[in-house]
Amino acid sequence: MIQRELYLQQIRPFIEKPFVKVLTGIRRCGKSSILMMVKDELQNSGIAPQNILYINFENLDFVDLDTAEELHKYVKAHMMEESRYYILLDEIQEVKYWEKAVNSLFSSTNADLYITGSNSRLLSSELATYIAGRYIEIKISTLSFREYLLFKEVRTGTKPANVREEVKTFICLGGFPAVHIGDYEEDVAYRIVNDIYSSAILRDTVQRHNIRNIELLERMVKYVFDNIGNTFSAKNVADYFKNQQRKVDLNTVYNYLSALESAYIIRRIPRYDIKGKEILQTNEKYYIGDQSLAYAVMGYKDRLITGIMENIVMLELERRGYRVFVGKLDTKEVDFIGERRNEKVYIQVSYTPTVAQETIDREFAPLLAIKDNYPKYVVTMDDFWRDNVDGVKHKHLAEFLLMDEY
Repeated sequence: MIQRELYLQQIRPFIEKPFVKVLTGIRRCGKSSILMMVKDELQNSGIAPQNILYINFENLDFVDLDTAEELHKYVKAHMMEESRYYILLDEIQEVKYWEKAVNSLFSSTNADLYITGSNSRLLSSELATYIAGRYIEIKISTLSFREYLLFKEVRTGTKPANVREEVKTFICLGGFPAVHIGDYEEDVAYRIVNDIYSSAILRDTVQRHNIRNIELLERMVKYVFDNIGNTFSAKNVADYFKNQQRKVDLNTVYNYLSALESAYIIRRIPRYDIKGKEILQTNEKYYIGDQSLAYAVMGYKDRLITGIMENIVMLELERRGYRVFVGKLDTKEVDFIGERRNEKVYIQVSYTPTVAQETIDREFAPLLAIKDNYPKYVVTMDDFWRDNVDGVKHKHLAEFLLMDEY
């Protein structure tokens, strides 16, 4: 197990503070391990083990704790009135009306609460108003490239020597921790990822949203995966199915995309008009919760590489706390604008820009047209070309992902 400091640093300031700490993210991204790291830190700080109560609702030992009343009763039975308790509840969405139990424990006991969930609707339902304003959400992603390298170093006992070669493996295998606990071949790794995907589809999408047409849902997933990095709308999806002699209404498309997004299987990234300084309501881009999902579901396809690289960059920006947009500047497109507090960064992603002038114009011109002083990058897999162009920096994907600051 590696210490995932990126997330522990976000959690530590809220330990002992009057907020419910909520960790959300796609299944098997490492939420449970991070919760155990919090448990270890609490014990190392001097908290008695009997004052830390950890419950994993996917463990059959706790299968009877499936309602707010049963959960509340169980936790209260393990608490002494005078003592401070630390309650860690893993995959809380398995408990019906969980918000009522959490709210009661939060308001009527001397407890510090931490919960995890695999669905973004966890905090957007009407019931979540019970804890509105009294929680802090920490979004957990699969392993970053930096974490992947650390994971491999811990597992093998040697530090990876060539990060440019390692990033190729990272592109193919992705960041689900379960894939990196052993030295798996690609086909075995993709079977592991496929099982994770199937679980997320079934439990966090189909069951939670009462979706009946599973075959249509999976076809929609493949459409999104096949169009990583392309702008499209719900109408484009409906038109695609119409061409396949499948009539699908727009509401169904919106509902299915929303269900997939709430399970963190896909990410919707809005477009931003740089000149007009407004978010556009059409033709967003969709990315996925981990690049390995596309290969596990559809098989490895070289033609997806630029979209997959974009996906990796987008996830890295989100991990670092940036709000991410697709940029529009007149007829030009900027792959990503990242905003964080008073900071901003512009990024173009391309597999390999040759030195040909038309390629340089295509990749650098949109960034050169932006007349401000924020950092601008073109990110590629090119091993030879190192030139920057008029202040726009060219970075290899591996080095970009390992930069401390942008």
